[in-house]
Amino acid sequence: MKSSWLKIIASFFAIALIAAACGGSDSGSSDTASSSETATETAEEEVIEAGTEAEGDVDTEVEEVVAESSYGGSLTIGLEAEATGLRPWEDACSSPCLTMIQAVYDTLVVLRTDGSVGPWLATDWSANEDFTEWTFNLVEGATFHNGTAFTAQSLVDMFPLQQLGAAAGGIVTAAGLTEVVAVDDTTVKYVLNAAHSAFPSFLVQPPLGAAFDAEAANADFDGYSMNPIGTGAFMMDKRDLDNETVVVRNPNYWMSDADGNQLPYLDSVNFRPIPDEGTRLDSLLSGTTQAMQTLRQGTIRDARSAKADGADIVLLEFQGNNVGGGMYNLNNPPLDDVRVRKALTQMNNQEATIEALGGTGISLPGTQWFSPDSPWYSEKVAAAWPKFDYEAGQALLKEYVDDPERSDGKAVGEKIEVELSCPPDPTLIAAVQVSEQLWTATGMVDVTLTNYDQQTHINYALGAPPDFMGSHGVHCWRWSNNNDPSTELNRQLAPHTLGVAAAYGLDGIFTPTNFFNYFDIEVFGALVQATKTDVFAERYALYEMVMMKFATDLPVYYSGHTAELLAVETGVEGINGWVLPDGTFGGQGWSVPQLNQAFLTN
Repeated sequence: MKSSWLKIIASFFAIALIAAACGGSDSGSSDTASSSETATETAEEEVIEAGTEAEGDVDTEVEEVVAESSYGGSLTIGLEAEATGLRPWEDACSSPCLTMIQAVYDTLVVLRTDGSVGPWLATDWSANEDFTEWTFNLVEGATFHNGTAFTAQSLVDMFPLQQLGAAAGGIVTAAGLTEVVAVDDTTVKYVLNAAHSAFPSFLVQPPLGAAFDAEAANADFDGYSMNPIGTGAFMMDKRDLDNETVVVRNPNYWMSDADGNQLPYLDSVNFRPIPDEGTRLDSLLSGTTQAMQTLRQGTIRDARSAKADGADIVLLEFQGNNVGGGMYNLNNPPLDDVRVRKALTQMNNQEATIEALGGTGISLPGTQWFSPDSPWYSEKVAAAWPKFDYEAGQALLKEYVDDPERSDGKAVGEKIEVELSCPPDPTLIAAVQVSEQLWTATGMVDVTLTNYDQQTHINYALGAPPDFMGSHGVHCWRWSNNNDPSTELNRQLAPHTLGVAAAYGLDGIFTPTNFFNYFDIEVFGALVQATKTDVFAERYALYEMVMMKFATDLPVYYSGHTAELLAVETGVEGINGWVLPDGTFGGQGWSVPQLNQAFLTN
């Protein structure tokens, strides 16, 4: 790598990258698992063209709300798990806690349906010529739930907590953020240590973008998760862990609808963790809840079936940049050898796995972090991704097994040992059993299946401080989102140890969230370079190069793109078609609903 690249990279990162991860969740039941004989049939696969969608209504069209809004009522939502915590700067978050956080907190900006960043607490913004300073103008009159005024100084006061936060620290570093300056009460400046053309995208994310009362957070750091104070449409009323969290209407909320009516409309929202997918759907169908979220394809299938049978529900489906599969821990022989990773990938029958997940007709096979309807999707990468070829995989694996210098230290001809882990969900277990059967059928692999609850599954891959070296093997995972690619890729593909960083002249720079323990200096350089331009074609080429390297180096394997669903009773309105303060449509994936404009007609 040329020294000029190293200068670019070194200027981008200044402190250790520390972040927390979001992972899988619980699911419904399915006993579908292809036999080895059926699963090993190699079919000619075609490259999925850009713009391709799965069968069915996987992407619900956003439509203007035509029902007349009304005040009052309570909405009960079934979540897939309890929130890990409600401190946006500190607590790792997946869909359940993001749903709660979005009710209690406002972010400076949000995503529109087209993926662009739009205004929320910030009304508008601009950058200097080299993208190292970003100035945001803020709404006037917003207050925290305790009556404290929200101003630019509030964001300045939040920054020390964010710098050290388990969830925000890595994002601060990935963004290159070094200073937050209050220009006046309604103007804030973010100063970066290097150019970042997509910096506002980081403020979409709660760890950096959600406004919280820093004084209250410092006064009771641990207790703040039970009694969070934001500027959001709802305030905390009751937090009964693993049972119910209740938020009530914020009477002083700053935002109004297009007719000048103060938001929100609902009196309260109740969040109930219901880990079992079937029970969560049944709760909606029985009227115990009025809404439910899921990221499980089998549950989407069952909800579609219930609706076809006459259930009075509305299905809001979304398939964005969220791809499932597994990651290989490159620190764990024999997974450190690309021959093994490629062999296991070639013997991964995606269609059979998707069927086991209940996703046939719902999920498209994955070849990259970007789905076919994403502007970042590459047909070149799709063509390069190793296709299902069982015989080729066997041959490559045999080459490793017969290598006298094989990295796992075993004798020539001995089987490799692989731990394959997923959360204890019936469809996930059925899916990994497809891989287990295929890999075991070679006679060259001993597979150990393990199952841990969601949080343990994440922590097993994360490892413990100070090294954060996970001891996992092949690990179920999901990646990506609908935000700018830099918000995920840059923080996950930095050096995974201080030693690796030092070897490339990047002393002190590492990320605990590089769960694959994979580092490539060209990949890292491309990711940094993509933040120095706002020209889409240039950024596209750089992200395409990164995904091409994934197709060669294979730190991960894919099953399919993960569809998401928010199912609601008929009469729950304002979730599909919510609007930003500038009147444009918002959209962040249906499993995390925006509730400040939701209302009931029944």
